[in-house]
Amino acid sequence: MNFLAHIYLSGDNKLLTIGNFAADGIRGKKFTKFPKAMQAGIILHRFIDSYTDNHKTFRQSTKRLHKAYGHYSGVIVDIFYDHFLAKNWKDYSDEPIEDYIQDFYKSLNENFEILPERFQRLSPYMIEDNWLLSYASVEGIQKVLDGMNRRTKGRSKMNEATKELRDFYEEFENDFTQFFKDLIKVTEAKRIALEKEYNL
Repeated sequence: MNFLAHIYLSGDNKLLTIGNFAADGIRGKKFTKFPKAMQAGIILHRFIDSYTDNHKTFRQSTKRLHKAYGHYSGVIVDIFYDHFLAKNWKDYSDEPIEDYIQDFYKSLNENFEILPERFQRLSPYMIEDNWLLSYASVEGIQKVLDGMNRRTKGRSKMNEATKELRDFYEEFENDFTQFFKDLIKVTEAKRIALEKEYNL
């Protein structure tokens, strides 16, 4: 899953949320140097990624893209699913998405010093351009995919994937809705177990 989903699935603990958000910047066992709540968030992130990659509905989504985008298909679907979460936010939270996102940005700034270096570089751009809210529109997703394609020096062609998003919009949205219901359930159970393990 992409940034917005990881943040949403973290619950109310601010440091656990930051750990879940920034886990891709932390390799192997290096996570043990971070505060305990962040450690729990990093473990939760890895659990979410593993569950997602092996879920039949997520794989169904990636199959629509595999011929054109190969091993980048999973990354693209992660981004598509964040689009559907942002677009349908009212189905998942009573708090307006704008308020939720601004609260997260505030937490990022307050905890900037403990972010992994990669995310210290990334977060100011995320906040300035309001990436998380931009996911709610196809135009915003296009900007994300343009940036991802640039980082692969044009090899991935991910910038072209909004064509498939538009062509199979209903199918991708149905996949997301079905998958995310399962993900919420298993992630909540895992998060509660981690909170007990880490005495949070």
